[in-house]
Amino acid sequence: MEHLTSELQAQLQVDTAFVIPVFGGISVAESTVITWVIMGILTILSIYLGSNLTVRNPGKRQQFAEMIVSWFDNFSNGLLGKDATQYSTYISVVLIYIGLSNLIGLFGMKPPTKDLNVTAALSICSIMLIEIAGIRKKGTKGWLKSFAQPVAIVTPINILELVIRPLSLCMRLFGNVLGAFIIMELIKMVVPVGIPAIFSLYFDIFDGLIQAYVFVFLTSLYIQDAVE
Repeated sequence: MEHLTSELQAQLQVDTAFVIPVFGGISVAESTVITWVIMGILTILSIYLGSNLTVRNPGKRQQFAEMIVSWFDNFSNGLLGKDATQYSTYISVVLIYIGLSNLIGLFGMKPPTKDLNVTAALSICSIMLIEIAGIRKKGTKGWLKSFAQPVAIVTPINILELVIRPLSLCMRLFGNVLGAFIIMELIKMVVPVGIPAIFSLYFDIFDGLIQAYVFVFLTSLYIQDAVE
C-alpha cells in the first residue's frame, strides 16, 4: 500500500517543466507543456489537411478532411440539438483535446487531465459558454428571470448551480481519470504480469475516450437547458 500511496501522490503532484526567468520566475507546469504539444499536433494537422482546398475535383486529402469535419459536425449537432448548433465547434474542439490528452499516456507522457487545474479550466470555459448561450437566447433580463423558474423560492438553488455545475464537470473528469490509475495500480499488485497490459489498453484508449464523451455530453446538455 505504501507503493500505491507514493504513486498516487506522484500523480496528484503538478510537476514543473521549466521556469521562465521573468518577474521573479514563472513556473510552467508539465501539463501546460503537454497541452502545447497537443496544440502543435492539431495545428500541423489542420494546416496539412486544410491547405490547397478546391471546390471541384477534391483530392483524397481534402476528402479525408471533409469526412472528419462532417463527422464532428454531425456528432456535436446531435448532442446540442437544432437550437444550439452554433456551439458545435467548441464541443468538437473540447472532445478532440480531452480525447488526445487521455490517449497521450500511451506514449509515456502524463495526461494533462490528471492535473486538477486543467479540468477546472475546461469546466469554467464550458460553464461560461453555457451562461453566455443563455444570455444570447433569452437576453439579460430573461436570463436573470430564469433563476426564479419554475418558482421564486428555488432562486438560491438555481444560483448555486453556477458553482455546482463547473465543480461537477471538473471533479467528474479528474476523478474518473485518476480512478483509472488507482484501479490499474491495484491490478498490478494482484496480477503483476499479463492482465495489467490488457486493462491498461482499455483505460488508456476506451475509458479515455468515454470520459471525453461524457464531458461534452454534459456540456451539451447544459447548453440545451440554457437555450430552452
